[in-house]
Amino acid sequence: MHRPLVITEDQDLLDDLVRVAAAAGTQLDVAHHPAVARPYWGIAPVVVVGDDLAGKVAETAPPARERVFLAAREPADPGAWRRCVEVGAQAVMDLPGDERRLVEEFAEALEPASRAGVVACVVGGRGGAGASVLAACLALKASADRLATLLVDADRLGGGIDALLGREEAPGARWSDLLAREGRINAGALSAALPAFGDLALLSFGRGRAAPVPPAAMRAVLEAGRRGFDLVVVDLPRHLDPAAAEALARADTTFAVATADVRGVLATAQVVHDVAEHTADIRAVVRPGALDERAVAHSLDLPLAGTLPDHPKLSATLNRGELPRLGPRTALGGLCATLVHTLAQDR
Repeated sequence: MHRPLVITEDQDLLDDLVRVAAAAGTQLDVAHHPAVARPYWGIAPVVVVGDDLAGKVAETAPPARERVFLAAREPADPGAWRRCVEVGAQAVMDLPGDERRLVEEFAEALEPASRAGVVACVVGGRGGAGASVLAACLALKASADRLATLLVDADRLGGGIDALLGREEAPGARWSDLLAREGRINAGALSAALPAFGDLALLSFGRGRAAPVPPAAMRAVLEAGRRGFDLVVVDLPRHLDPAAAEALARADTTFAVATADVRGVLATAQVVHDVAEHTADIRAVVRPGALDERAVAHSLDLPLAGTLPDHPKLSATLNRGELPRLGPRTALGGLCATLVHTLAQDR
């Protein structure tokens, strides 16, 4: 892939632009004269013309193209907009004030075509209902079907969904590395940074103290996930924090896992009440118990998405660091296949 092109002799401006490029996960091609820049003008994903060379660039009458910006150090010269028009730029970027906007322009231009993935949240109606297991198995099944899948751990007190899958030692970024991120994240860079196996990437909390995830960081991750993956599965805490609320606001579908007993239904109803404040499409997944699964879904006033079967050997399998078998003949595999198929249709 070609790199952004910068045309400037101003070293201070260039230093600012190098920092912007680094934040967007790329490097620059730099030309100190318009004639040197000419071969790259049409192929660079973004062109940034320094205000110091705008006049000379305009004299070469470069062909019209998209994603050309005039960069100036604050305060911008009153004539900057005239020079912006002369070089065919779309906007004037005053640095450092417009750094974040320029980072997003770089990231968007460098990113491959969007996948328009689906975001699915999973939340438990009560502790031990099996929401994390369902989230993990749903992600595993989707990735086994060759769907690029991102599994996001949004429960900072849950012990880490990477540990659930036996991947706690896998190298790669954790939430602690992304807490300060705001604005646009390059989807390819996010995928490359995270622990992954096959078509499944994981974003979990590390060991030790887990700091709360700011809503802006959750928003940036999910937007990148939607662009770079076919499916994003978010494992939510039962007690919603601002980051979980942000995830729900961006979810296409949310699965609420309920146990088929009286207290399970009552607890799930309370959770669903909170969840419904942030998202509209909520579907019930019911663990078998004393009550009929359809009656449970009816009591919750939710459509029944499926039944999450008991799996006596599942806990032992996960504790050994092994992945569960999700073949079409297993009850758990059948449920996950159905849910993945439903989400794929939504996509």
